[in-house]
Amino acid sequence: MCVSVGRPDTSTIPDAPGVYLFRDADGRVTYVGKATSLRKRLASYWGKPLHPRTEAMMASAESVEWIVASNEVDALMLEYNLIKEHLPRFNIRYRDDKSYPYLALTVGERWPRAQVVRGARRKGVKYFGPFAHAYAIRETLDALTRVFPVRTCSNAFFDQRARARRPCLYYDIGRCAGPCVPEVTGVTDESYRAHVDALADFLSGNERPILRRLEREMTEASERREYELAAKLRDQLVAARRALESQEMVLTQAENLDVIGLAEDDLEAAFQVFFVRKGRAMGRKGWIVDRVEELDRPGLLASFVRELYMEREEVPPRILVPEAPADADVLAMWLSDRRGGPVTFAVPRRGAKRKLLEVVTQNAREHFQRHKLRRASDFGARSRALTELATVLGLPQAPLRIEAYDISNLGPTDTVGSMVVFEDGLPKRSDYRRFEIKGVPGQDDFASMDEMLRRRFARLKAGPDGDREPGRTGDEGTPRRRRFSYPPALIVVDGGRGQLSVGTKVLADLDLHIPAIGLAKRLEEVYFPDRPDPLRIPRGSEALFVLQHIRDEAHRFAVTYHREKRSKRVMASPLDAVPGIGPARKKSLLKRFGSLARLSQASLEEIAATPGVGPEIARAVSERLHGSAPASERRVSA
Repeated sequence: MCVSVGRPDTSTIPDAPGVYLFRDADGRVTYVGKATSLRKRLASYWGKPLHPRTEAMMASAESVEWIVASNEVDALMLEYNLIKEHLPRFNIRYRDDKSYPYLALTVGERWPRAQVVRGARRKGVKYFGPFAHAYAIRETLDALTRVFPVRTCSNAFFDQRARARRPCLYYDIGRCAGPCVPEVTGVTDESYRAHVDALADFLSGNERPILRRLEREMTEASERREYELAAKLRDQLVAARRALESQEMVLTQAENLDVIGLAEDDLEAAFQVFFVRKGRAMGRKGWIVDRVEELDRPGLLASFVRELYMEREEVPPRILVPEAPADADVLAMWLSDRRGGPVTFAVPRRGAKRKLLEVVTQNAREHFQRHKLRRASDFGARSRALTELATVLGLPQAPLRIEAYDISNLGPTDTVGSMVVFEDGLPKRSDYRRFEIKGVPGQDDFASMDEMLRRRFARLKAGPDGDREPGRTGDEGTPRRRRFSYPPALIVVDGGRGQLSVGTKVLADLDLHIPAIGLAKRLEEVYFPDRPDPLRIPRGSEALFVLQHIRDEAHRFAVTYHREKRSKRVMASPLDAVPGIGPARKKSLLKRFGSLARLSQASLEEIAATPGVGPEIARAVSERLHGSAPASERRVSA
């Protein structure tokens, strides 16, 4: 191990794989990273412009130390262990949902039991799952104990029955082998362990041998005319098949693989994993990730793969991912060593596996959306977030009404703007407005922003008397105020200092005193009209999540409108401008002639012969397509 205060001399850093740790002035570890070459990786922190998150980490770092590893796999393991030990504030953090239930076998006990458990894992316990719903796993366990008579009682109840020297009702109905009083039931350690191993084998996806055995024994008992035993085996076979029905068949082939889905934004990400064994989805689990660390998508996937399989004992031979993770070769070597066989990453492009990956990715998106909705639906959290936003921005009070503006422009045409409104931290979609930019030639985001803001705030400046909604009245018969006449407590402009300058100029020209900020592409950077440098809001701050939600909604609303306009323009036809031509006549003409090119070559008589099209409309169509109809074709026989 070597320690350096401040920037280390590059020549003193080994050109070898290893792990490095940044520490703050108090000696606390703020970040842990690994590198194929420590020299090249550490030099990059001082040799180029840094991402705001990395820059914030470097600003708090007082010293750096490194540990050389024998190879990249050892560096991977060492990095994980150091992160778990120190919990650095700038490393990515995973929050898995501990409420997911597992079916567990306490194989470390003399008489193992089957139970539904949640929470942290324990030694001496074999886990299967996790499952999406507790009721489904309990129904599965209820069916399986009819086939594999493993106890499900608590240890306290087990000891009570042992003292009473009498098994419980579950033994009488054949759903437990009665290990609490083996001298009465005749069960041995070997016979009971055989039931436990068979149950574990079934839950691992190796169900076919058990089904065949039950079918064979049932047939043999029937042939021996032991009909009571045959009926019992039949019921066990039905129960085993019912347990399998609760596990969704997702692949036609009996393959073992894990499927990883990812949904993300600037601040967080959501992972969803399906565990597929023998073609069946045996369980699933989700994680929410706080993206404190600067990681691209492949790096985020690599970090998650390490987190997943450090905690999970079972490693399948294939892992489906949306794209190749960073250091895929190193991860594959490490996982192959853990599994005792080859492990590969695959990015499916077509077929059943591609559809399965899309299903898992959709689950990740829905999980992510539910996570955000839980945050938004919490009134206390919204109140704290708005209060924190007011403190961060120096506002006199929490901004209960926030308006955000964005311009969508993919070229010199179809420039549009959007205004979205948040009240009490929630979107108020009834107040959203769209702006078609009309007075700006070409592509000029600043001028477009100026036009949109002037149009909006001119309506506000006109006041209630000048901003009425015609034909609509309030409860007392007075004209209802248009929503444009409500002033915001905060204006958020999507963009940096240039866009904000446009906004402040519009407000100054209209003599309006409303706080305004600019939100740059780097979400943490907030621009103020009277400050030369942007403010960087700490990651994890509730205020930052509010601003992210507002910006994303403004961008989504603007892009949606832009796409609608572009689609209409692309689908537009010269026939749309012909008086008397509606959808029905347009469809009839195109059906008769097949295309506009053939229609333009047709004579007036041919056009007029189209059902629903007469001589006058035919002449208008021809003039529209040719500028003016030829003199020889201006007469149309009746």
